[in-house]
Amino acid sequence: MAGVDVAFVQPLEHRPKPSNATETEREIPVIDLFQLTQNHQNSDSMDVQTEIVSKIGNACRDWGFFQVINHGVPSELQQKVDATVKKFFYLSPEERREVKRDETNPLGYYDTEHTKNVRDWKEVFDFTVKDPMVLPASCQVQDQNYELHELRNQWPNYPPEFREVCEEYANAVEKLSFRLLEIMALSLGLPEKRLNGYFNDEHTSFIRFNHYPPCPVPHLALGVGHHKDAGALTVLAQDDVGGLEVKRKTDGEWIRIVPIPGSYIINVGDIVQVWSNDEYESAEHRVVVNSERERFSIPFFFNPSHTVMVKPLDELINDQNPAKYKEYNWGLFFKTRKISDFKKLDVENIQVHHFKESD
Repeated sequence: MAGVDVAFVQPLEHRPKPSNATETEREIPVIDLFQLTQNHQNSDSMDVQTEIVSKIGNACRDWGFFQVINHGVPSELQQKVDATVKKFFYLSPEERREVKRDETNPLGYYDTEHTKNVRDWKEVFDFTVKDPMVLPASCQVQDQNYELHELRNQWPNYPPEFREVCEEYANAVEKLSFRLLEIMALSLGLPEKRLNGYFNDEHTSFIRFNHYPPCPVPHLALGVGHHKDAGALTVLAQDDVGGLEVKRKTDGEWIRIVPIPGSYIINVGDIVQVWSNDEYESAEHRVVVNSERERFSIPFFFNPSHTVMVKPLDELINDQNPAKYKEYNWGLFFKTRKISDFKKLDVENIQVHHFKESD
């Protein structure tokens, strides 16, 4: 990253003005999941579950973001993956690029040092929960009878425990994600496991390791530009440096999310927005850079199978509340988004609003 010419950073369309983000302690809801991670069931724990369902529903509706503590992912595992991530990013550039991603296989390592199309001030490593992950071979198809393409994880030789730690961590966060999905289903008045079937053995979830080096021009760049997540849920671990900001829906102010050690930040993705027929809305967010300290974060993107047709759920639409979105195939949507990471498309990058029903 040190080799990036700041002259290429200056003209970025998404560069922020001097930050006026509201510095506030834990403005997004913080929800304790302790009772949900216990095996015993009694009347008290059921009352607590009802309260948690209500809190998460309100957070999804009002913010699109919330933070969870006592979530069941062991702190020892969190510490182990943190140490492993740092070992990888502290390898030499040549060693990291041995597992560099490309348009054929968008899994592995990526940085912006050798490109003039600098959008984000960071370097990343991506791997999938299901290996291989199955996607359409092309996004240029008219129906679901598409040819399939397998994407396989690339694992570095060092650190030697890298793959084992990654897979152990993926299993733990996947379990948490299913529990959160079930709580969200309940909060929408649906059966607890109503949404689980969309995430079968071919679900397209992946984990990203982010490393944000110190930025010499923090007023001209972003770690990640403002965006919404396209999938169902994102489960984010961030270090004590912080930098994640969410746009508050009530007034459009950028709110800094203050890290709580060991917690996860959860945000609703576009798929949940569509399923809920806009009852829950994905929130715009961004990452600001730091001029003095490096930052690490680990988002888990919880995505359904490539075969899933995304549309408002039948139970949530009626004559008074008609469907607000046309259905779309997640695999083709995801494939198009992945291609846009590597080359400029002739049209605007696909977004969920392209499937909005006209008023």
